[in-house]
Amino acid sequence: MTGQHDLVVIGAGIHGAGAAQAAAAAGHSVLVLEQSGVASATSCRSSKLIHGGLRYLESGQLNLVRESLRERDILLRIAPQLVRLVPFHIPIYRHTARRAWQIRAGLSLYALLGNLRRHAWFASLARSQWDELDGLATENLQAVFRYQDAQTDDAALTRAVMHSAQSLGAELVVPGEFLAAQRTANGYAVRYRTPQGEAESHCTALVNAAGPWINSVLARITPRVPPAAIELVQGTHIVLDGPLQRGAYYTEAEDGRAVFVMPWRSMTLVGTTETRFSGDPAQVRPLTAEVEYLLRTFRRYFPERDMQVRDQFAGLRVLPLAHGAAFHRPRETLCGTDAPEQPHLVSIYGGKLTGYRATAQKALALLRAVLPVRPGRADTATLQLKS
Repeated sequence: MTGQHDLVVIGAGIHGAGAAQAAAAAGHSVLVLEQSGVASATSCRSSKLIHGGLRYLESGQLNLVRESLRERDILLRIAPQLVRLVPFHIPIYRHTARRAWQIRAGLSLYALLGNLRRHAWFASLARSQWDELDGLATENLQAVFRYQDAQTDDAALTRAVMHSAQSLGAELVVPGEFLAAQRTANGYAVRYRTPQGEAESHCTALVNAAGPWINSVLARITPRVPPAAIELVQGTHIVLDGPLQRGAYYTEAEDGRAVFVMPWRSMTLVGTTETRFSGDPAQVRPLTAEVEYLLRTFRRYFPERDMQVRDQFAGLRVLPLAHGAAFHRPRETLCGTDAPEQPHLVSIYGGKLTGYRATAQKALALLRAVLPVRPGRADTATLQLKS
């Protein structure tokens, strides 16, 4: 079986779904190949946050924060059933590395980058309010700041974006295992396998959104496209029994990393870690040391809460290869191409759940010169997502 499409997308995580939606909204014919299931890997194992990237201010990534805040606001408008604002608290103790003046300055900049919209405001809580914060330890507590960010069900959001793409005409093949792609005069010939056998699509452009499998996909494309130097970093979360009533908490682990403690489905979600990973991405699992690290952090801040681990999961981030801790690495999305000008292939490295729509627009912009001009169908910045 042979088909013809403007664009083939490999991977149905949030970035594959986003690319498919953007292309279909622009009027293009789209085929999405997914080997397992929509949102079956990293896109169901995140921190469940649609956030402006407050912690990225520490590494000076102002453009990323500005973009994330803009995309968060868009998602609050187009997906109100899937994305909701949650109060976040930052407690400052005598022992914490981040001082109150630093947090106040960071939150002020955060509000400015968010154009001082109401949900970008923050407050310093009075001491009389500290005892109301879910049993937060108050010994040596010096200040508590409250601001707002957003939370989502990452898998449900990804499915909603993919459903939106399909409603605009995109085709989804699951299971659809990508086998190989060969460059042609007008694009790529893409071979894939379904339960019914092998099939082929001739496409003008190709988006590689395979997440941690991204370079494995590139290795099956001819002629060879040099892969980016990347590292897979494992992020583990634990789910504790018992809910939080007052919102989420931005805590500081023993090594200075930020760890979120958040309400999640009448329980409590704690994460994340950053551990270098090698091996088959399908085999990523939480490590005992990671679970213990997260539990120590939780119990340090909530010593009176006797909560047990009910679940745990791990996902993989794609980060640029570099020395030093992953926490301080750049988190901007990298789009690799098969040619410096008029590329027919874009590979999406990294990226954030919050910024999936902006990432899709960047990928399509790189392919615009080779894709045919079609009458547009919708604007993804205003198109409502359904849960």
